[in-house]
Amino acid sequence: MVEKPSEESRPESAALPDDVWEQFLRDSEAGVPASAPKEPSARARMVTERLRAMDEAQAAAAGRRGRRFGRRKPAAPARPEGWRTSPARWETAGRASRRRTVWSVVGVLTAAALAVVAVNPSAALSWLPGGLGGGDTETAGAEASPLAPETARPTGAPGETEGMPTRERPFAGSPAARWESGAAAIRLPEARAVNGVPAARIEEALRGAKEFLTAANLDPAVLKGAEPAKALALVDPLETDYLADLRSALREPTEDNDPVSTFTRFDPEKTDLVGDVRVRGRMWVAPDEEAEGRAVITADYTFVYGVARAGGDETTRVIVRRVLQVDAADPSRHQGTEGRLWIRDLASEIGNDDCREGDGLINPSFFGDPRTAPPRTGETRDPYDRSTGVARGDDPDGCGVVTRT
Repeated sequence: MVEKPSEESRPESAALPDDVWEQFLRDSEAGVPASAPKEPSARARMVTERLRAMDEAQAAAAGRRGRRFGRRKPAAPARPEGWRTSPARWETAGRASRRRTVWSVVGVLTAAALAVVAVNPSAALSWLPGGLGGGDTETAGAEASPLAPETARPTGAPGETEGMPTRERPFAGSPAARWESGAAAIRLPEARAVNGVPAARIEEALRGAKEFLTAANLDPAVLKGAEPAKALALVDPLETDYLADLRSALREPTEDNDPVSTFTRFDPEKTDLVGDVRVRGRMWVAPDEEAEGRAVITADYTFVYGVARAGGDETTRVIVRRVLQVDAADPSRHQGTEGRLWIRDLASEIGNDDCREGDGLINPSFFGDPRTAPPRTGETRDPYDRSTGVARGDDPDGCGVVTRT
């Protein structure tokens, strides 16, 4: 009979659960030594240590404090970051309790991951990004089929997806993995006469709205911080105050007049854009209830950007939602410049921004960033949830929190 191992003979590095050892002892007494669990390989121990280190780093950073408008600590890579609205930002109570809940969930998940690595290293490794366990990386990298175009307001937020973003797969773990890319996702509805506005005028305004959204949120040069000249050229010059505000914001951004409320711009010295831009939304036309001979075109679109730390591998996402309203008017009744766009309103939400106002750029937070800000206390939002309208914050001193990126 095989000698019954003592408690002291258990390998400390394996940290195997009690039920696994009990099964081993039973098999040993029955003469089935082949079922004995083996000490994890060096590779498995490396992953175990990496998971433990990540958990410890998250717990240590949870208590750090710093400046008022700062980044917040995410629960895991590509998890909660700051968000802001335009023209105001959010600040409500309730953030601290959720933060504690998130951290406790991460601890449980990490402990479970350590146990799985110890018992079945190959299977656990195959779940990690990059296929470290020798899994089918080609299948893992394949994107799911695109969603059908959005034709009405969704009834709820999209479901959770698995995966972590990388430079090669920036939309892994995001609902945007199934969204369409670029300007092709901005589809125009059929142009028809509305409220006395001819169909030709409606079609012209529809095309102008798409061109403005494309120039402001998809132009590669603008995304890297260049002046959005094409977008500015589309605005009716009769909107003198609005154009003056936009140009002033681009020259000298301030907290009250920041161009990111209208244009998506990053600092190329700090942030690399990776992959294409995923887009989802819709556009529709309605009569202006206050004036005959005028219609209102509303374009509600969410843009998702894969971003990486400049020169590095760490990757996350920024989610920008724009709701643009433009007028289409009968020229015989209302004044306007031929071929230009009259912008009535533009509301925005920006997810995963450190909420620093006044620098004219979106500043995404990365998991490895030092956390020097106090805990955020703003309202929590899902940036992928298009079932509700754009939030319009009333508190100018606040910044909310997104539940995922």
